[in-house]
Amino acid sequence: MTAHTKIPPQASETVQIPIEGMTCASCVGRVEKALSAVPGVLSASVNLATERAEVRIADSSVQPALIRAVETTGYTVPGKTIELAVDGMTCASCVGRVERALLAVPGVTGARVNLATEQATVEGTADVTALIAAVAETGYTAREVRQDTNEDETRATRKDAEQALLKRDLGLAAAFALPVFVLEMGSHVIPGMHALVGSTIGHGTSWLLQFALTTFVLAVPGLRFYTKGIPALLRGAPDMNSLVAVGTLAAYLYSVVATFAPGLLPAGTVNVYYEAAAVIVTLILLGRHLEARAKGRTSEAIKRLVGLQAKTARVRRDGSVLEIPVAEVAPGDIVEVRPGDRLPVDGEVVEGESYVDESMITGEPVPVAKSIGAEVVGGTVNQNGALAFRATAVGGDTMLSQIIRMVEAAQGSKLPIQALVDRVTMWFVPAVMTLAALTFGVWLIWGPDPALTFGLVNAVAVLIIACPCAMGLATPTSIMVGTGRGAEMGVLFRKGEALQLLKETRVVALDKTGTLTEGKPALTDLELADGFERDDVLAHVAAVEALSEHPIARAIVEAAEAEGLTLPAVEGFNSVTGYGVEATVAGARVQIGADRFMRKLGLDTGTFDRAAERLGDDGKTPLYAAIDGRLTAIIAVADPIKETTPEAIAALHDLGLKVAMITGDNARTADAIARRLGIDEVVSEVLPDGKVDAVKRLKGLGRLAYVGDGINDAPALAEADVGLAIGTGTDVAIEAADVVLMSGSLQGIPNAIALSQATIGNIRQNLFWAFAYNTALIPVAAGVLYPAFGILLSPVFAAGAMALSSVFVLGNALRLKRFAAPSPTDAPSQIRAAMSAAVPAE
Repeated sequence: MTAHTKIPPQASETVQIPIEGMTCASCVGRVEKALSAVPGVLSASVNLATERAEVRIADSSVQPALIRAVETTGYTVPGKTIELAVDGMTCASCVGRVERALLAVPGVTGARVNLATEQATVEGTADVTALIAAVAETGYTAREVRQDTNEDETRATRKDAEQALLKRDLGLAAAFALPVFVLEMGSHVIPGMHALVGSTIGHGTSWLLQFALTTFVLAVPGLRFYTKGIPALLRGAPDMNSLVAVGTLAAYLYSVVATFAPGLLPAGTVNVYYEAAAVIVTLILLGRHLEARAKGRTSEAIKRLVGLQAKTARVRRDGSVLEIPVAEVAPGDIVEVRPGDRLPVDGEVVEGESYVDESMITGEPVPVAKSIGAEVVGGTVNQNGALAFRATAVGGDTMLSQIIRMVEAAQGSKLPIQALVDRVTMWFVPAVMTLAALTFGVWLIWGPDPALTFGLVNAVAVLIIACPCAMGLATPTSIMVGTGRGAEMGVLFRKGEALQLLKETRVVALDKTGTLTEGKPALTDLELADGFERDDVLAHVAAVEALSEHPIARAIVEAAEAEGLTLPAVEGFNSVTGYGVEATVAGARVQIGADRFMRKLGLDTGTFDRAAERLGDDGKTPLYAAIDGRLTAIIAVADPIKETTPEAIAALHDLGLKVAMITGDNARTADAIARRLGIDEVVSEVLPDGKVDAVKRLKGLGRLAYVGDGINDAPALAEADVGLAIGTGTDVAIEAADVVLMSGSLQGIPNAIALSQATIGNIRQNLFWAFAYNTALIPVAAGVLYPAFGILLSPVFAAGAMALSSVFVLGNALRLKRFAAPSPTDAPSQIRAAMSAAVPAE
């Protein structure tokens, strides 16, 4: 088909392609010409302003060719990220196979597959249909995951249905396998039972009954292993299902021959192993069922977050209040919330006052006061008052939706430690099948009589016990539970890799303003001379400073307003350059400035020498106030240290970390803050554009995490090994960070690092178990202990041990749900004193 072929309108579709690198009209013409020349293109229009091409094509199979055409002309099509839900994966080898298939699709630049979430994240320019087809060729099914509530509900419904089916099949398998197990194993274990079976139903009838029951177990509840495992084996890409299928079929078919054509077997080898096949299927289904339940619990954090999304909203439209689905709320709508309601979307309060529980966002339990102008977040709970707010972010743009995406992205990511698992599991299943064949051959040639029986039993045991389920689940389940627990604590890992990097952190560098401190000047000290009242003095001083635009003056005024003081009338305001300000307030002359201003006025500041010395030690510069020629007060305005800062620094020290501070303050002030807070390293007098160089220097002390909140922190956050952004900071800083602390509390820093240490430790425990288990038990299953000790591992016990390994790994990962934030030890007295201290305003 060419671009000029006439086709019915309904047979075409229009696609939008982003294009980077175009600078002029000739670029547009070149790209349009290249696109129009692609077979299957009906029309192509390129827009330089939007940097997009709108192409009408005959069918979606043309899309890869469109991207190649653009790239051939010298321009680039920026990659996109596609999420696929992949059904049917059961072990680490499945993961590796799907990943390799996706990476082989033209246009794919990266692919990560997660067994625990059963999702694939694909980056590049490849078409979704091509990706789904590539997954299908490996024997699994895939579909695109879209970021909306319906998709989450659909996924949850599908999982519930799968678990229900698994539970039903487990019940059937157990019911039919139990008589087989009793008939066969009971005859070997229970004295007199062998004779009882022979004298009642007869051994021949017993074998026929076992055949019928086992056939049902394999053909109904166990069918899944054969429909997936055998095709995978025929494709030359065996997986866990292949191991189970080959092992159980070998035991079953051997038993069938022994039952119906015993003459085909050598003398002394006629025996049946129906119970092995039936019980193996039952035990593996039990393991799958327990695994599915545990997997569901690993994603509870996401479920809870999704559950926080309101389903409906009360919106004012056309003079009335309508209750509509939250998906229909538009930016600018006025939304009403009653006491106890969950806020449906993000917005800005326009009416009312209330307290809102924001613990689901920040992890902080204390409700936050909201009034006109305050920002509110969808998913939080209104407490006692009625509010009306203007919707500012809806749908996927709300903070809650972004948090869900962050957590899902972190849960779906791969850590560097996973690379070892991927390398091993790529060859693991084929190696196991080779080892099973070798085991069978060795026993057949050199084993004692009946050699054929010994060879079969031990080969089946090797196949069953070597299943790499535990390997595939070891890392992703710990990541899922760890990042989910972090979200509950207000610590969001935007990148899963940060989990591993944080664990290796040796130095934590903190920006000062807005990170260690509140980021806003406030009145911290006001000491009075004898004979003066605080409210009266503060009102007079604030009245004068209200006419000044200096940040320090603003802080004094805000302090007076916060205390409910009425400011008197001011006359004759005058700024005395280099000294201070003066004015007449309610008939009294008020003068405010540095000590040199007081000396110029002939006033002795000696009575405040001790206070001035203390303020100087704190790095603060004192101001003095005089009223009607009498020295009245000493004042200090500073940027208060956050209440959580001293505790957080103490907790970081408890974790064995060095703490550094980067600030633009002069060295004297910076050293005073460092002494008060117990900070180990100080980089002072840093200009805003010098933070990156400071971070580079501090990296010489070890792997470094940088914590900041402002726009000027973004480059430093990106330069650090791990960047942590205070969630109350700017969007730019948050985008540049690897970890977001949703509350302004610095306690989130030690919490994040401790959680990282706990999660990586948990992963290492899981990997040790998975690898040690296989390393130790495969030789036992092969029979290496038989010559010396006469010990063999029954295939039934091998199936039980295999199921146990996966359940152990999942159970160990779920322990992270109980992770508790580190409690700092008692801080030194100077640290505790800093709780109420402040640092000079910049």
